[in-house]
Amino acid sequence: MILQDKVALVTGGTSGIGRETAIAYAQQKAKVVVVGRRIDEGEETIRLIQEAGGEAIFVQADVTKEADVEAMVDKAVGVFGRLDIAFNNAGTVAENPSLIEQTEAEYDHIMNVNVKGVWLSMKHEIAQMLKQGSGSIVNTSSGAGVVAVPTQPLYTASKHAVVGLTKAAALQYAKAGIRINVVAPAAIETDMFEAATGGQDEVKAYITGLHPIGRIGTPLEVANAVLFLSSDLASFITGETLMVDGGYVAQ
Repeated sequence: MILQDKVALVTGGTSGIGRETAIAYAQQKAKVVVVGRRIDEGEETIRLIQEAGGEAIFVQADVTKEADVEAMVDKAVGVFGRLDIAFNNAGTVAENPSLIEQTEAEYDHIMNVNVKGVWLSMKHEIAQMLKQGSGSIVNTSSGAGVVAVPTQPLYTASKHAVVGLTKAAALQYAKAGIRINVVAPAAIETDMFEAATGGQDEVKAYITGLHPIGRIGTPLEVANAVLFLSSDLASFITGETLMVDGGYVAQ
């Protein structure tokens, strides 16, 4: 039980990678704070954790709003007494593929969720971890945070920003006992993947073919990588990007 008695917070914990990671944390005996905008889905995550014998609470929050982010950290500390681990996973992807047709509203939406949300989350998580003298943070980027996806320029920019933000923060707080890393998945079997492909089999087949391993990933495979980075098994790792991509960017 590598997270025994730890307190872990997961943003975007209402589905997909976030939900799977929240459950994985609980299975390793962490107390989990599940954060998301959708109450019903959040409560379903809590139910699944409790069925697995874990302990968790749900906090409704929008990571693009500082008051919500501050409140989610305060709630975690108020209920469980501390914050040892944070997985900043909330994100969005939908955009018009043509850069010259994209709107300012599209730009603001993607950057607010994918970049501002991570920055605000780290800002308040690190403040609490500094009081404790330790902590581990994992941020979700993407294969598009390392290489460019030409049909998703805004998403690509936002996920590159997450990598850069993580590296800078990791260096700033390395001597304070706080480790900060990135997990970078390629295509994963989630609702977001279904939406991005429009549920079209030919599109799914094409994307699958881009992965040398011969398939796309599962949320559990990403959760396992996050679990490792979150734990003391990764005690000498900070400022790094762990690819969970079936060889996609190694080509």
